[in-house]
Amino acid sequence: MGVPAFFRWLSRKYPSIVVHCVEEKGKECNGVRIPVDTTKPNPNEVEFDNLYLDMNGIIHPCTHPEDKPAPKNEDEMMVAIFEYIDRLFNIVRPRRVLYMAIDGVAPRAKMNQQRSRRFRASKEGMELVEEKHRIREEIIQRGGYLPPEEIKERFDSNCITPGTEFMDNLAHCLRYYVADRLSNDPGWRNVTVFLSDASVPGEGEHKIMDFIRRQRAQPNHDPNTHHCLCGADADLIMLGLATHEPNFTIIREEFKPNKPRPCALCGQMGHEIKDCQGAAREKQGQHDEFADTMPVAEQEFIFIRLSVLREYLSRELTMASLPFPFDFERSVDDWVFMCFFVGNDFLPHLPSLEIREGAIDRLVNIYKDVVHKTGGYLTQNGYVNLERVEMIMQAVGVAEDNIFRKRKEDDEHFKRRMKEKRKRMKAEQQGPAYLTTGQFAPQALGRRDQPEPVQNARHQAYNMRMQSSEQHNKDAAQSLKALMRNGGNTSAGPSNSADSRGVKRKAEDSDSEPEPEDNVRLWEEGWKQRYYKTKFDVDVTDDDFRQKVVQSYVEGLCWVLRYYYQGCASWKWYFPFHYAPFASDFKDIKGMFTEFEKGTKPFKPLEQLMGVFPAASGNFLPQTWRNLMSSPDSPIIDFYPDDFAIDLNGKKYAWQGVALLPFVDERRLRAALADVYPDLTPEEVKRNSLGSDMLFLGKSHPLFDFIRELYRTESHEGTEIPAELCHGIQGTLNLDDDPILPDNSVTSPIPMLRDISQNSAIGVKFKDPMYADGFVFKAVLLPGAKIPNKVLKPGDWEKGNREPWRPQLGFNRDRQQVHLDQSGNVNNWTSGSV
Repeated sequence: MGVPAFFRWLSRKYPSIVVHCVEEKGKECNGVRIPVDTTKPNPNEVEFDNLYLDMNGIIHPCTHPEDKPAPKNEDEMMVAIFEYIDRLFNIVRPRRVLYMAIDGVAPRAKMNQQRSRRFRASKEGMELVEEKHRIREEIIQRGGYLPPEEIKERFDSNCITPGTEFMDNLAHCLRYYVADRLSNDPGWRNVTVFLSDASVPGEGEHKIMDFIRRQRAQPNHDPNTHHCLCGADADLIMLGLATHEPNFTIIREEFKPNKPRPCALCGQMGHEIKDCQGAAREKQGQHDEFADTMPVAEQEFIFIRLSVLREYLSRELTMASLPFPFDFERSVDDWVFMCFFVGNDFLPHLPSLEIREGAIDRLVNIYKDVVHKTGGYLTQNGYVNLERVEMIMQAVGVAEDNIFRKRKEDDEHFKRRMKEKRKRMKAEQQGPAYLTTGQFAPQALGRRDQPEPVQNARHQAYNMRMQSSEQHNKDAAQSLKALMRNGGNTSAGPSNSADSRGVKRKAEDSDSEPEPEDNVRLWEEGWKQRYYKTKFDVDVTDDDFRQKVVQSYVEGLCWVLRYYYQGCASWKWYFPFHYAPFASDFKDIKGMFTEFEKGTKPFKPLEQLMGVFPAASGNFLPQTWRNLMSSPDSPIIDFYPDDFAIDLNGKKYAWQGVALLPFVDERRLRAALADVYPDLTPEEVKRNSLGSDMLFLGKSHPLFDFIRELYRTESHEGTEIPAELCHGIQGTLNLDDDPILPDNSVTSPIPMLRDISQNSAIGVKFKDPMYADGFVFKAVLLPGAKIPNKVLKPGDWEKGNREPWRPQLGFNRDRQQVHLDQSGNVNNWTSGSV
């Protein structure tokens, strides 16, 4: 979900939800690597039944990592993905199900955000290349040193989109990986593996939720299944709460801000590309043996316990003296709904609600005040009561004026503090006024960073003078070179003439940074008039237009909540504006929404590529399709601007701004593609078709013989899974066209990995249980569900940020941890501690 600060806010407000993972590492004996035995009990002192992987959160860091050298080719990328999944499997150790879901074609509401991201990525990539070229020229002109420019093809992460050859190859490689692990890893022996690749429509996390939702509506579902979902998006927390499963945990990488990255120009650490001076690289090691290695710290993982978050919310949302019975599950659904107002992937957030300004706390307080008047909850089973929502919005609208003024005051206060901090740091760097500078500045005698006793003071002093003199000579030589390159023009260097007094200070010497122009000025009178004029180019008195924006936003709120609780209500609906209305504009909204259009279908993969890709990524498309993106005669050339504006919208950085791209007209796009569809090759036609989920399992699984018999009898009709053979899981099985079968060898698609000669896995197509149109999945605790034991103690309610926080390892808060006593001996060691 598009709320970058949501998890930070959540983990600070409710710190006990976070638990650090205990991870058992593989050992090495006589040069042979011994893998982790995942059949043993989980060292985190909890047993998980199902592990769900939102694969796009794995694919991106494995293909273009930020904190280590990138893989050299596609094969290395696939191996990195396999290793990442292995590591997660070792930590979680699921006993029933492993579900891997890759993003397929997304609903149209999501495609607008995907389009914005991919156009931005392309624009930023080209700008980086231009900036590197410009700075390189400047540094070389000054006589600086830079390593020779590498001629290396840049990996275009836009290929991680359904319909590309990369995603097709990934699906093929994952089938091999699953077959290998089911055949050779004892920990996988009884696990049912589901693979939903990019050919299956839907976002990865929502395909997972659809699976959970449809399984828990079956009579054989175990209501005490312990789920673990892997992914870094904030919306996974909302989705987990929306299932109303009592045992739900999120696993994600621990976020560590400000990780050091090498300069993109010289490859050295400690500065960004804009600050690169072209200084010669220092030796790494005595003989420069560490020159090509980057310091890499292995990423650690954390668990987010939604059962503990439910404990926190139970205390926060419980209300006394209500005119209707209090239902905690309904109040959780309302809390999830209110979080949508501060941002999500489908709607821009309301201007007056910022997560960093405590917007969710504000909404909860208003909700608790207003709920006595509303006569009931805001939502039920994913359906919104708009009359009650309007009362919340009007209460926020009353406070909008004060919110905008306080935001400006806080911003000014922050700038003053930063200015004072910069002055302080500058003074500290300069040191006291009485210190000498130049060759007489204080210096540590002896080798750098390793002071030694002075053996010969006269000799040391002589060396110091000579080093300083040599440095001055080098500086003079560089200045002379630059002067000769500039043809004798001295304006490039400093001037001692009197005229220099009128020269404006450079930006880097200024105490303040240039501020983006803000024409709306929400903190001043008339802010609503300026907002609608600047953002929508309409007058604030145009009530019909304002009502149209509000109506679209109301539809969006209904669509998003339905998406989270019932599945995709419409594949073609989207919010057709770049900006949101104000809370105070939500008037008479009760009748603004009735129902979504029925029977809508998703785009096909190549059609989605045409909808989200910039022209620069056209190489992933067939030639004639690509021409529609770049030819001046193309009927849809306006969908693919070479450049576009980014409105900072009151923010500081470009990535926070709004990309002002034209919206794609679906009818025009389909009309243009009708002429080029005949040009597709058979392979492209296959990539453009919608696929099916796959189910894999090994020989020792109870369902194995049943599936093998389906292949033996060549059954071509859908067959229901006997629930007693698969942990209560139900669905329909169909034979695969190119199946993985036991005792048949499986060829490795990656040259560096061996073929599977003794394969014992079997694969079959799988379809989730089907329900009648209009069926409503109930957002309730299921009968027989056992609420986990309470974790929070009275002191946990008051901790917040006031006490030093210590990480908890595993799910047992009483676990004794390893520590060293004063003599360096290990004390309080217990099995499984790290």
